[in-house]
Amino acid sequence: MLTILPPSVAGLFYSADREELRAELTTLLGAESPHAQAPKALIAPHAGYVYSGPVAASAYAQLGAAATRIRRVILLAPAHRLPFHGVATSSSGSFRTPLGDIKVDQQARELALKLPQVSTIDQAFSGEHAVEVQLPFLQAMLQDFSLVPFVVGDATGAEVAELLELLWGGDETLIVVSSDLSHYLSYEAAQRRDQQTTRAIEALAAERIDYEDACGRIPVQGLLLAAKRHGLGVETVDLRNSGDTAGPKDRVVGYGAYVLR
Repeated sequence: MLTILPPSVAGLFYSADREELRAELTTLLGAESPHAQAPKALIAPHAGYVYSGPVAASAYAQLGAAATRIRRVILLAPAHRLPFHGVATSSSGSFRTPLGDIKVDQQARELALKLPQVSTIDQAFSGEHAVEVQLPFLQAMLQDFSLVPFVVGDATGAEVAELLELLWGGDETLIVVSSDLSHYLSYEAAQRRDQQTTRAIEALAAERIDYEDACGRIPVQGLLLAAKRHGLGVETVDLRNSGDTAGPKDRVVGYGAYVLR
């Protein structure tokens, strides 16, 4: 029997109470205005909701026009806890949040495993907040969808782009990349670096995103390579840091929200 992966950071990064979480998401998403054209992909941050929630919400709010159309979400996040080569997927049949269970698309998972850079590494998902914090936003915005989850380890942008190409699909498939931007710079230094990274993302210039620019730089690079191949453009919908939301300004983490259409 396929297992259900329980939440690891509910009660830490976001509320573990179902109704409190619903109210929190309603407040965050209600402050944003959706675009008439839904995106094919988005990049959203993955810190605790008090820090990055407003920025992430600005990206997810853009899905309003496609709530009934999107049936599958390809989610890629960087590895924070476990070092490994390649791209990991999970053997779990569902991912659980306080809002309920999200079924994993097993057919898409098996297809991805045909690539040499993809393997099943369940430990990569244990306690990995970069995957988990995106899920309640998806549950709040979409109606009936399956998940194809990946954690990206020591891989290349080209390997991620190959995976995305395999699973690209049509309007029914949404791609989400989970990434924060700069880490632990001063407020002013973070603004400069994050603006530079944003210009690279907007230009689809994967080669201009370096190690210290974004913790999810490899999945971001892969998405940009695939987006260029498919003729997508990037819109920045929010760019802030923890000094703007809920933290001090001496050591901040950068957050950007981007949509690709």
